[in-house]
This record gives sequence, structure tokens and C-alpha cells, in this order.
Amino acid sequence: MAKAAVQYACSECGYAAGRWFGKCPGCGAFGTLAEEKVAAPSKGGGTARPLLRLVDVKAEEATRIGTGVAELDRVLGGGLVPASLVLVGGEPGVGKSTLLLTALASISKERRALLVTGEESTAQVKLRAQRLGGAEDVEILAETELETVCATLERERPDVCVIDSVQTLYSSELGSAPGSVAQVREAAARLLRVAKESGVATILVGHVTKDGAVAGPRVLEHLVDCVLQFEGDRYHAHRVLRAAKNRFGSTNELGVFEMTGAGLVGVPDPSELFGRTVAGEPGSAVACALEGTRPILLEVQALVAQTDLAMPRRVATGVDPKRLAMIVAVLSRHAGIALGQADVFVNVAGGVRVDEPGADLPVALAIASAAKRRPVHEGLAAFGEIGLTGRLRPAAQAERRLEECAKLGLKTALVPSGTSARGKLALLQAETLRQATRAGLETGGEGAQGD
Repeated sequence: MAKAAVQYACSECGYAAGRWFGKCPGCGAFGTLAEEKVAAPSKGGGTARPLLRLVDVKAEEATRIGTGVAELDRVLGGGLVPASLVLVGGEPGVGKSTLLLTALASISKERRALLVTGEESTAQVKLRAQRLGGAEDVEILAETELETVCATLERERPDVCVIDSVQTLYSSELGSAPGSVAQVREAAARLLRVAKESGVATILVGHVTKDGAVAGPRVLEHLVDCVLQFEGDRYHAHRVLRAAKNRFGSTNELGVFEMTGAGLVGVPDPSELFGRTVAGEPGSAVACALEGTRPILLEVQALVAQTDLAMPRRVATGVDPKRLAMIVAVLSRHAGIALGQADVFVNVAGGVRVDEPGADLPVALAIASAAKRRPVHEGLAAFGEIGLTGRLRPAAQAERRLEECAKLGLKTALVPSGTSARGKLALLQAETLRQATRAGLETGGEGAQGD
């Protein structure tokens, strides 16, 4: 039997050392190194295997497994790939278990679906399943011992398995507690082998730290095929599902859900939900952003207020703060809107985060509207990238964005010069940011800074 060795592993970054340190050499955190036992590597030699060329490998297109949740399938790239390993992380109470139980209920109608629960008893899961409905055929196993879970998967071989959560699993061969770096790393590695060898599409539910990152070693995210991040405030109704990593699809897709009394319900038309504005209200603009293959209309709100602080504040919610600082600087330098003595607050309504460059122009338009106290033209949407010279650059897939605007009933689109698209919308084209702010804002109003 292999002799057990002792090492010290950091609970934050997974750094391992043969002796204890007060400060982790890997991430610099204090008091995070904990003692754990690891099995010494065996001295047996391996057997050489013949090599293959990629041209000789026969790869058959695997039929994806539909989850029955359209928004989840969209983010996954069309459904679950057999024998894949997916990691789903999110804040406590955001709805991870509810979403996956809903998916298992739909899958169980045609395939075998297994739920391995380590945080709840079978009776507690049944109470939630009764509220959601349709989960009678889902098989369940309440177990936290890793060896038992792996043996069950190898014997039963369900089509889809959800493990809630990976931090509750423990291996008796390791001396550390469940949830430690060593236990999470070992559980992920074994479940990966079982998933690939047995052809089980496995979904791991992962805890997150206070910073929002998936708890455990970074190797956990490297091992899995997909990393899905469930975002949203549990005190608000809407949730957003993003793919941080996806070996079988795009990482730019976005899924929107609404929490109801019957569980999470997908929002097939988020533009209708997030893109509505109040006519004649200064500081509000409609942005047509592109999330993966889906154009989505969002309301961008801005507030500009005079300040006595030496360094005015630039606060962004749903927008990159560095991008906001750049847009404010370009507005001040090239659009003639003085913001040096004003606080600027920007918010994307609905709790959605947008990072694509095409959202630069509507953010600038909302700030200019708030600064000048002039509303944006009614029924107008905007998209375009802003350069440091004050010139506008066309955004990608303009036709799809304009189609989404027309679908919601908007009449006009403010776009950079050179944007060519066919549609029912009237285009206001601008070459510079100064021209765009003049064209996008209504004339008149109270007048303010920058007039």
C-alpha cells in the first residue's frame, strides 16, 4: 500500500508545499495553508501505446442532449454533449439547483437522469420537485463519498447526472475535509474519468467565493469542458446565465431567466423586458448590444451631478468602469461636454452586464442627455464603437441589430457612418461623437453644461 505523504495546500489558489507558510507564496493570502495527506505516487511503470495521426482519427458527431430549457441549451451551444463535464457556479440562492432540477425533469421523460445530492436529503429534494412539477422520473442518490458516487455512475450509466455540489464530495483516501483544495481536485479528476469512460454527461454544481469566483483550485475550471456562471441578485426576479468556457460552443451566448413561484422560467425576448424606456426622460438611451448570436435591447441610464470632490466619481453598474472613464474623457475632449466637475453614474437596467464595444455610443448618448438635460429622441436606439479620437467605428452584425430594433417598434437608429443595412428603420449616421450627440438629442430643454 502506498505510503501517505503530508503537504500543505492553499485553500484560495491551490498552491502546495512541503512545509507550512504563514503567507501563501502563490497568491499572497495569509493563514490559508492547511495540512492534508496525499497518496505517494506508485512506482509501477506504464505501458507504451501506439500513436495515431489526427487524420486517422474517426470523430463522429455526437447527438446533443436537449435539456428542455431553451435558454440553457442556447448557452451550452445546443444542448449537453454526451460524456462532457460541465461546471455551474453562482451565488447562494441564485437558483442553480432549481434550474438543474427543472432540466433533469425534462430530460427524464426520454432519458435516464440522476441527481446526486450532498447538501439536501431526498425528502427535501422531493418537496422542491413537487413545487416545480414533472420530476417524478428523476432518479436520486443522497451520497457524499466519492468512491460510492463513481461506482454508482459506472454501474448505472445514466445519460445525464447532476452532482450538487462538488464541494460536498470527499474521498476516504485523503485526510482533508470535504471542500478542501485536495478533495475538490480529486473529485473533479475522478468524475472526469468516469464521465469520459462511461459516456455520462455530468454537471457539477460549484460554490463561489465572496469575490464571485468558483471555490476550489483553478485546475477545476481547466478540467471541465464548460464553465457556466449564474449571475443575478437573489432579491431580484431576473437571472443571467453566461458561459465563461465552452469547448463545444460560443462563450458569448447569454441566457435570461425570471424567478417565479414555479421555478426559473426562460425569457425568450429579453429586449421587450430590458429595452423599454420612458419618453421624454433625460439620461436614458436604448442600446442594441450583441451577446453571442443574440441581439438584445437594453436601457442605459445615466446621472450627471455637480460635485465638490477633488476627484469626481465615475460609477458604473453593468458597464466596464475603465470603459466608462474612457467614454467620459472622449465626451469632454471631443464632444464639448464638460464633465470634469461632475459625478457620472451609469447603470444598465435589469442587472445585465454588457462588455461589447458596440455599447459605447448609447452609453455616451445617455451621459450627454443627462448632462444637457435633454431627452433622447423618442423611438431611437443606438450602437457603435467610440475611438479615442472622437470618431465612431461601425459595430458588427448591424443588420441583425436593426432587425431587433424594428421588432420592438423603434423607428430610428443612430449609427456610425458607413453602416449599411436594409430594414424599416430610418438611420441617423454620424462620423464623430459630437455629431452623434447633436443628432440623438432633442433640441430645446432647460440647457446645461456643455451648451
